[in-house]
Amino acid sequence: MVTGRKFLRLILKPQPLTLRKYSTEVPGLLAGINVLDLTRVIAGPVCTLTLGDLGANIIKVESLDGDEARKWGPPFIKDNKDSYYFLSVNRNKKSVCVDLKSREGKNIIYDLAKKCDVVVENYLPGKLDQLEVGYEKLKTINPKLIYCAITGFGPTGPYAKKPGYDVIASAMGGLLNATGERNGNPVKPGVAITDVTTGLHAFGAVMTALYYRQVTGRGQKIDCNLLSTQISSMINIANIYLNCGIESERWGTAHANLVPYQAFKTKDGDMVLGTGSNAQFADFCKRINKEELIQDARFKDNSARVQNRDAIIKIISDVIKTKTRKEWSKIFSDASFPNGPVNTMKDVFEDEHVKAIGLVKELPHPQAGTVKVVGAPTVYSEGGNYARTAPPTLGQHTREILSNFLGYKESEVDNLYTKNVVK
Repeated sequence: MVTGRKFLRLILKPQPLTLRKYSTEVPGLLAGINVLDLTRVIAGPVCTLTLGDLGANIIKVESLDGDEARKWGPPFIKDNKDSYYFLSVNRNKKSVCVDLKSREGKNIIYDLAKKCDVVVENYLPGKLDQLEVGYEKLKTINPKLIYCAITGFGPTGPYAKKPGYDVIASAMGGLLNATGERNGNPVKPGVAITDVTTGLHAFGAVMTALYYRQVTGRGQKIDCNLLSTQISSMINIANIYLNCGIESERWGTAHANLVPYQAFKTKDGDMVLGTGSNAQFADFCKRINKEELIQDARFKDNSARVQNRDAIIKIISDVIKTKTRKEWSKIFSDASFPNGPVNTMKDVFEDEHVKAIGLVKELPHPQAGTVKVVGAPTVYSEGGNYARTAPPTLGQHTREILSNFLGYKESEVDNLYTKNVVK
């Protein structure tokens, strides 16, 4: 057991990380790390996508029917092959189709677990254990394995067996109740943000466990769940309730504790403006030719502006609606306060800054010809964080993984296809 000073010495002088080499198209910070990906839909695939962008070899094991998200459309790639929803979170992966209910299929998982560093899965708690491919089994095959389970509600508690989906966790975790227009109905965010944040928490946990294994040589199980992630994501709203007993309100685009900090209507659309300090508020007032507001006692500081929210918002709204978004953007181009237009997707991808940083990548795809994806948002000075390969077609890499990665003989692979163990 590694404890106390011995653990500190290991941290200060970490042991070299042993990497299992396998072909990687473009080097990355995680090149040589092999990941057994047993995830579907969004939260799990976001985790493995992020690992894959950094160069890890992601082996996505799907059922013979494939990841459910492949059918989440329209729109689909031509001939209804795969949804663009699926494509959004599955680049840099190799697809292998395996029947986990068959003995031969289980053996494939065991062989993969021997050669992989990480397993990520998002089945109901206990489901993979029933299939004999869960953590309790795989850790006996590879004690150094890092096994990350992503679930709706975690492995314990009254809701452990309850199916977990983004909107359910968002509702139960308080996000929907805090989102929407003033005096309006609860509103679901436009993207599965709870799935995404859970996937990113899982990614961070896997990276931490890899470092812990580097210094101790020990693998472990990680449990991430949608509900806990969502509740933790309520940050100030959760903390204010826990300490003050104050329930959140719906503010639309406005902020409960900062004024002005919301969307305003211009001549041709909406624009978000915010001031987080008196200096920023003064700068804002000068730029909209309302310098008298700086000395107005009602708006002398943020607390006063919060108390007189309706008055200041009415004054600002009457000014902002006199010009277009483009005109205001020019006026605010070098402002000290945050500001920006409420963009459509067309606006987003035509934005000069988004074009300049090259965030959109185009990848060759066997069915679509090419697909465009939003690349990795984080830039490293060394190592690489890239969109390397397009999301795989169903079973595209089954033979490659069985032959090249696991070393199965051609006759063995052919037999597995004949018996419908793989696809």
